[in-house]
Amino acid sequence: MHYLFCQQVKIVDMDDEIISEVLFEHGEYETAALSIGSSVLIHQLGLKQFDVVYDRREGKIARYKVADIEIDLITQPVITRVFLEPTKLIVGQHDIGEFV
Repeated sequence: MHYLFCQQVKIVDMDDEIISEVLFEHGEYETAALSIGSSVLIHQLGLKQFDVVYDRREGKIARYKVADIEIDLITQPVITRVFLEPTKLIVGQHDIGEFV
């Protein structure tokens, strides 16, 4: 099946004050049928300034659970979104620096 993977990301400061919330789209993938509670392995998320990006450094893999599956029957073609469990990134702790 064809899925669009999304994840709600809270960006907070060191005092746990919310700076912003974004819906990060991991992209579209063709995979076997999924169910709520399934686990997905994907690159860990990080921050480049205040933008959510993949942390592609070696060993930075994360496991997220599927929290919800939404099937949008209004749009054509039908879109199936998979929402991964929300995550929180702390400015200063999850910065990955500049890309080389």
